[in-house]
Amino acid sequence: QVQLIESGGGAVQAGGSMRLSCTASGRTFSYYAMGWFRQPPGKDREFVASIRRSGGSTNYADSVKGRFAISRHRNLDTVYLQMNDLRPEDTAVYYCAMHHVGAESYGSWGQGMQVTVSS
Repeated sequence: QVQLIESGGGAVQAGGSMRLSCTASGRTFSYYAMGWFRQPPGKDREFVASIRRSGGSTNYADSVKGRFAISRHRNLDTVYLQMNDLRPEDTAVYYCAMHHVGAESYGSWGQGMQVTVSS
């Protein structure tokens, strides 16, 4: 079983920056990738960014390319999301997630944290 603990959310003004962190504990050796998702108010949850455990390749949603950067600690169990040039439309609940090896999709989720960007 895996636990994902997120930190770093809060409020910021447009144009500002924020870094989110997610630390995994438990059976973390068998994950394929870790990712960040978000759910804006009144909308469905959407993909933001991901990073593979092996090789560290990354993937981003078009809406955040060039502004957000996902990275990981060398222990591979902590991932970060550096968010720059934040916009009001980035306001959402952000979730960390883990895609386990052999699974079709992300199966472990953090509790979510609010990020609010004011104009």
